Amino acid sequence: MYQYDQYDHLIVRERIAQYRDQVRRRLADELTEAEFLPLRLQNGLYMQRHAYMLRIAVPYGLLASKQMRMFAHIARKYDRGYGHFTTRQNIQFNWVELEQTPDILSDLASVEMHAIQTSGNCIRNTTSDPYAGVAADEIIDPRPYAEVLRQWSTFHPEFIALPRKFKVAINGAVEDRAAIAIHDIGLTVVRNDAGEIGFKFMAGGGMGRTPIIGSVIREFLPWQHLLTYTEAVMRVYNQYGRRDNKYKARIKILLKAVGVEEFTRQVEEEWVDLKDGPETLTVDEMQRVIDYFQPPAYKAPEDSDAALQAQAAEHKAFANWLKRNVKPHKVPGYAAVVLSLKKTGVPPGDATAEQMDFMADLADRYSFNELRVTHEQNIVLADVEQSQLFALWQEAKAHGLATPNIGLLTDMICCPGGDFCSLANAKSLPIAAAISERFDNLDYQHDIGEIELNISGCINACGHHHVGSIGVLGVDKDGSEWYQVSIGGAQGNNAAIGKIIGPSFSALQMPEVIDRLLQVYLRERFEDESFAACVHRLGVAPFKEFVYATPIAEKGGRLVGEDEYV
Repeated sequence: MYQYDQYDHLIVRERIAQYRDQVRRRLADELTEAEFLPLRLQNGLYMQRHAYMLRIAVPYGLLASKQMRMFAHIARKYDRGYGHFTTRQNIQFNWVELEQTPDILSDLASVEMHAIQTSGNCIRNTTSDPYAGVAADEIIDPRPYAEVLRQWSTFHPEFIALPRKFKVAINGAVEDRAAIAIHDIGLTVVRNDAGEIGFKFMAGGGMGRTPIIGSVIREFLPWQHLLTYTEAVMRVYNQYGRRDNKYKARIKILLKAVGVEEFTRQVEEEWVDLKDGPETLTVDEMQRVIDYFQPPAYKAPEDSDAALQAQAAEHKAFANWLKRNVKPHKVPGYAAVVLSLKKTGVPPGDATAEQMDFMADLADRYSFNELRVTHEQNIVLADVEQSQLFALWQEAKAHGLATPNIGLLTDMICCPGGDFCSLANAKSLPIAAAISERFDNLDYQHDIGEIELNISGCINACGHHHVGSIGVLGVDKDGSEWYQVSIGGAQGNNAAIGKIIGPSFSALQMPEVIDRLLQVYLRERFEDESFAACVHRLGVAPFKEFVYATPIAEKGGRLVGEDEYV
């Protein structure tokens, strides 16, 4: 993975010193909150409902074990003993004290991390495939290009005050595991007819108030022009994106307003002056970065198939874990393992300090000291010997990290919602807890098969509800919390925006709503047909009809987990 050079260290140290003085002035009332607001946002610090929240950048989701241990240290010393991994492959700490935040940033700098550009109207953390470098279907490893984009975009003087925040995702495999279609810029590696490497370039994707699947503006961009073409896109957006209304300030609104053809024409026109300029990538420059991402020292494969089969036959839970949490690896004898942060009773994406220390230990013992954060809010150990899978499973199980539910109903994406976020209209964590408890039977989840349940507490869609097989959105109705349900959304190669089924529901009705939707799916699906495909074939009508056919009782009077997160 990338290692800081002297310039990186200097820049981060200087930023911390600057921020420390800004905090001092705020605490001394030399700065008003309005004056301090843009300064703290530049350093990833938000004010939420009950306390400050600090968001830390995890570039393209890649972590060293020492960095995960630093998260555990921060959770213990500065927070309430846990952290929350996000859909941007970052981590958030929800209970930090303002006066301690400079010390947190200083501690982070000691392990080559920071919180720069995790907030504000700038280019945010570039995200990528959590299996980058090891995926069996990979064309090339996208991480060096993600790193080049990170270096180029950090403190870029032209793009630190964009009309609105800007998110980039890059995927290097046949299967899109980076959700590129719902990003402001989405890049996927392709080869042209001559076998040359380049990128299919998408722009204008996004969720929020106006969910849109991105449009392809260039079918093939040679890799050398990644930065110059991206800069052309950014310049067009920076010049013409709306600044009078933050709800209409994203690039997707600009692209929709002028049309794909006109937007592409403007970008190509801007690119004329940038193409082959100083920011054109060279072989030497790319090799400099690629050298940081060389494969680890893999061992010769052992014949572990017979032992794994015997262990799976003896331990059903291990067999289920192998099926759901272990992914193919391009190197024979190895596998990628997903540590589930979706155990029933635990907020999705949360990990305790003890678990973070333990995951770092697992990375040291089993996966060359590295971990990956997924945008589905789980953790990946990307390089595990197959002969060690059983031992790893036993250890992970003892620490609540081996729930065999990856890709299943309870592997839900969920934002912190109204328990923490000041923007939220409704709580999301109690909804997730109630659904997890209702469908805690893993055999039933396996019968249902792969499905994506995504929950957002507000229209900003941090929980990716628009692209969930089932999406849940918290809404405000006359001061009360209600939940709007959509179905048929999808991320990946066949990305789609879900369709709303009808009027919203109360919190207590939500588990039954999910159950009724699943009943229709199980009754009507073809063999091996996904939930989204079933919805696209049948339409929303049969699901809507069954859900609203009879009144849904509000059982229990109180949700599982309600009021337990504050």
